[in-house]
Amino acid sequence: MKSLLFALAFALSLVSTAALAAVNLNTASAGELTQLDGVGPAKASAIIDYREENGPFKSVDGLTQVSGVGDKTVAGLRDEATIGDTAE
Repeated sequence: MKSLLFALAFALSLVSTAALAAVNLNTASAGELTQLDGVGPAKASAIIDYREENGPFKSVDGLTQVSGVGDKTVAGLRDEATIGDTAE
């Protein structure tokens, strides 16, 4: 019983760690971007296209410059997305 509880606790810690991992808007693949709430394949493609044409995002708020991404989408994914090591 003790080992079952340990295994369950370990599995839950892996899931919560994965859930806490932020998606880097400047390096994420389309597949990684679609893991963000409100971002499907079309928005992921638009984010990558924008990034390739305009360079890296300077803040998560910069997503509003991407066609199809508005303030509501950005607000919904603010805790899930990052731009990397630079200050937001």
